[in-house]
Amino acid sequence: MVRPAMPFRFVHTADLHLDSPLRSLALRNAELAGLVRSATRNALVRIVDLCIAESVDALLIAGDLYDGSQTSMNTALFLAGELRRLDEAGIRSFIIRGNHDSQSQVTRELTLPPSVHVFAGRSRAVHVKTLANGRTVHVHGVSFADPHAPESLLPQFHPPVAGGINIGMLHTSLSGSAAHDPYAPCSVAELQRHGFDYWALGHVHQRQVHCEKPFIVMPGMPQGRDINEAGTKGVTVVTIDDEGLVTLDERPTGTAAFERHEIDVSGIADWRDMLDAVTSELILLRKNMAADNLILRLTLTGATPLAWRLRRDADLLEAEIVNIAAGIGGCWIENTEMSCQATGNAEQNAADPVGELAALVENDVLPSFGFRAELSGVAKELLQQLPPELRQVLAGDEEALERLALEAALAGSADVLAHLHGRAGAGGTD
Repeated sequence: MVRPAMPFRFVHTADLHLDSPLRSLALRNAELAGLVRSATRNALVRIVDLCIAESVDALLIAGDLYDGSQTSMNTALFLAGELRRLDEAGIRSFIIRGNHDSQSQVTRELTLPPSVHVFAGRSRAVHVKTLANGRTVHVHGVSFADPHAPESLLPQFHPPVAGGINIGMLHTSLSGSAAHDPYAPCSVAELQRHGFDYWALGHVHQRQVHCEKPFIVMPGMPQGRDINEAGTKGVTVVTIDDEGLVTLDERPTGTAAFERHEIDVSGIADWRDMLDAVTSELILLRKNMAADNLILRLTLTGATPLAWRLRRDADLLEAEIVNIAAGIGGCWIENTEMSCQATGNAEQNAADPVGELAALVENDVLPSFGFRAELSGVAKELLQQLPPELRQVLAGDEEALERLALEAALAGSADVLAHLHGRAGAGGTD
């Protein structure tokens, strides 16, 4: 297929993590787990559909197509099928291997269409197109064979092709990200100095344009997989004209969007009224979300007479909200959390034995030095029972360990008090 001379256009994506394994969702809701697991494949289908509909010149995938050593041949065959669709449409694909791809046993075994170029461990300039004014467009990329890359990969790149438009592909944590392990670290300034016109990055799952001269873009992942990858996800459509002017257009691709959301139930004293308030909020949230499926972690907040019951009947509450979400359609509840406070004044609490006990626990027991010291000892003892990899995460941070222990104590005391309050309110028969 011969294309007329036009600006060079491509789709930039990264971190698809195809068929990424799920743990917490699978344990809680098998149907929801299946939806999220298939969402990574659906995102790739949408990306390929976008490339074909927009008649772009190329798809650039900046690492982590797969999700580690568990990758099956079935996953790789699915990928090959989608790349074949691009090949049949005359669209080239450029891929670099990220830290997760390097662990895959099938990464190097599958034969891909001839229009697919997978970069090796040392960069070379690949000519992609010649523009109307004679300027050539070149893509450079470096893959890494090891899941750990503590040193910068920039020295592996050749200088830009003189007079041409140069695009670099790099899987990197840049100067560091709190949510990601260090990988092929380098600075934005170092990328700027290299002389490329566009840097197509991958590795960090949150979209960010780090620089515009030249453009240094982390597109974010095209599909979130859990609540820590919340928000609308997508890809970047890039246009480069004859003079090298770059324009970006962000396009959504995720079929499921995770979101955290708080619902204020202050002053609501009736269970049905509380559910009506939740229903109204969920309908509004679903209406404003473009993704096919909205997956929510809800937190109920505010001062309400229902606070004790909401915590005591947490399982019933979650079942009710899950049922409401199912009725709305395309709305799922990943988890429901409680952050409500009981209403009432000091005089009422004095007449309420459980309220008096709650005040005693909150004001005297939990803040006391003796309780904190005992809690710290229990936390350190439990730490020794954890698997080595988890123990290493917490062992060097005593403050974090004590904070986790205190949060557990607060939640536990609130649950016990809620059940005591329920029995007291029911004359001991609840």
